Amino acid sequence: MTTSTPSLTAKKSLVVTEYGKQNVFAYEPPIQLEEGYSSYSKEAEKTNGRWAMIGFVSLMVSYVFTGQVLPGVF
Repeated sequence: MTTSTPSLTAKKSLVVTEYGKQNVFAYEPPIQLEEGYSSYSKEAEKTNGRWAMIGFVSLMVSYVFTGQVLPGVF
């Protein structure tokens, strides 16, 4: 268990364990809650899926028009 105690020299707080030792990372930033936050992983998954669909469609279109999977390479 850790507790925060005010420092005499700075406005930051020191993190002290239940054994009375100070933590190496002495400053604990306050928790910030953002209203209307959407999950990054869900948004990233949608974006990756959309880019994959665009890539697959462009691969098919290039194969139809040129007869090659990657024009100029294969």
